Amino acid sequence: MTATATNPELPSSRVGRWFYALKPASWPKLLVPTLLGQVLGMVSVGSVSLAALWLGFAFTVVGLGFIVLLNDWGDQRVDTVKREMFPNGCSPKTIPDRILSSRAVGTAGLILGLVALGCTAVAQVVLGRAHAVEAGILCMAIFAAYSLPPIRLNYRGGGEGLEMLGVGVALPLYNVYLQAGFIDGGMWPWVTGFALLSLASGIASGLSDEESDRRGGKRTLASVYGNRAARRATEACVLLGAGVWALGVFVSPEWVRPWAAAPALAVVAWRYASLRRTTEQAVTNAFDAQGRYKRFLHGAIWHSTGVAAFMLWLGMVS
Repeated sequence: MTATATNPELPSSRVGRWFYALKPASWPKLLVPTLLGQVLGMVSVGSVSLAALWLGFAFTVVGLGFIVLLNDWGDQRVDTVKREMFPNGCSPKTIPDRILSSRAVGTAGLILGLVALGCTAVAQVVLGRAHAVEAGILCMAIFAAYSLPPIRLNYRGGGEGLEMLGVGVALPLYNVYLQAGFIDGGMWPWVTGFALLSLASGIASGLSDEESDRRGGKRTLASVYGNRAARRATEACVLLGAGVWALGVFVSPEWVRPWAAAPALAVVAWRYASLRRTTEQAVTNAFDAQGRYKRFLHGAIWHSTGVAAFMLWLGMVS
């Protein structure tokens, strides 16, 4: 029996199934750091390279498919455990619910990985970035190490840290490099603050999978230390990330200008207040409340970073 037979809200067309499998709601997780890195690169040189902009986003969009599909392929066993434990409590899973076959998901992920590598080669030639290919491979290797063998760090207790490194550091800096050709040390407060916010997102992503991850042998902060500890760590990382941005106004004023940092911090504070109002409802297996909790968290991360990027770009062009 297929997923669409028991879940009529799922798309029945082949294209619709692939779109569902690519999880469009999660795309800002990589598109936002790409935007941040591109803008930081623009500010570094005081100009905009449209070729670098297009190639950076092309690498990210294709890389999204590579990451999402191969992550589903690598997690199919623990996803099956979750569907068996909570048949009505979580969204359908691509492979366990037969939305797509394991072979199709794995093959498509590998093909998209090769296309992403092609984007890095084009960037190296077109932009004259001598290290574009090797740096792109490093980015992809970080993401592959998350749930693919032989490393599978998300099963060994390091997935959240790896997400911070990949999403919060490697991806924005790769886009800085594509746009500017170098990385200015003064931009580190922006990157470090965003890395901490990305760590918050990585920790919170384990909340809805706490018990199934524990049963399936996947070690996350939530599955090892419990729901409450994961929420507290998430909220602490949000505050620490915002604190780094605020401190950056004093330690790197040429980069972290008050007129850029203040609106971003205001967004974090606004969304954090909503996050705190929902935290006590987002307990183990309270999937709807956890969804609201994560929406406020992602608003704090994505909206604040988008505002910061816009203000930095506005300051450059004005």
